[in-house]
Amino acid sequence: MRAVPAITVDTPIGADVDLEADDVRTSTGRRLTDTVVNELVEAAAEVRRAGRPSLSGPGVHSPSVTVRLPQELNAKLDCEAARTGKRRSVIVREALEAALSS
Repeated sequence: MRAVPAITVDTPIGADVDLEADDVRTSTGRRLTDTVVNELVEAAAEVRRAGRPSLSGPGVHSPSVTVRLPQELNAKLDCEAARTGKRRSVIVREALEAALSS
């Protein structure tokens, strides 16, 4: 039996590797096959889509704004979020849209 070479995260794997013939393993010891590679690619694509969706449109960055509030206004915002079940950011966005729409 052929000795399995040590593979690290720095080991390049290119087109010359036949995953069906060569014994290449993931860091957890799972044998890497074309099917496993496809699963890993799909999982990585899902991770990339994690997070909140863009408010500006698909694939467009939504800028964020940090605002400091007095404690009393912050408490009112918390109460409104609890009362309506909306996120604080939604309430602030709606209030800002209403204030700037006139």
